Amino acid sequence: MDLTCDAFASGRPMPRRFSREGDDLSPPFEWQDVPEAAESLAVLCEDPDAPGERPFVHWLVYNIPADRSALPEGGPVPGSEATNDFGERGYGGPMPPPDHGAHRYHFRLYAVDRRLDLEPGASREELLRAMEGHVLAQSEWVGLYERGG
Repeated sequence: MDLTCDAFASGRPMPRRFSREGDDLSPPFEWQDVPEAAESLAVLCEDPDAPGERPFVHWLVYNIPADRSALPEGGPVPGSEATNDFGERGYGGPMPPPDHGAHRYHFRLYAVDRRLDLEPGASREELLRAMEGHVLAQSEWVGLYERGG
């Protein structure tokens, strides 16, 4: 699968409008070459540079219809959104600690061979467990974001 974003290049800074300092809009993504056997798609965005023992989760979307090929900027999202580490359902943009350097935001798209039977507001762990053994392909796009002091 090939995941792309017209709003910023992979490995480059994300515009402020996608951060909690800005408009807190989810970035627009497009993809192609989804495996024919896919029944649904999922998106996970997390920050591995966040303080703590595990990556900070910014966005979890699952049960996106496999025939979709894009997510528009700011939504709506064609699927179910799970709970991020801000304690909210939906997208929560970058907000790293001030003067903590640039953080990496990994947006991963997964092609899944079934629809996921998860309760609304599911956690990252529940999503990963439900996808285990069912991921046909995945792709990644990385954005950077840094806050000053």
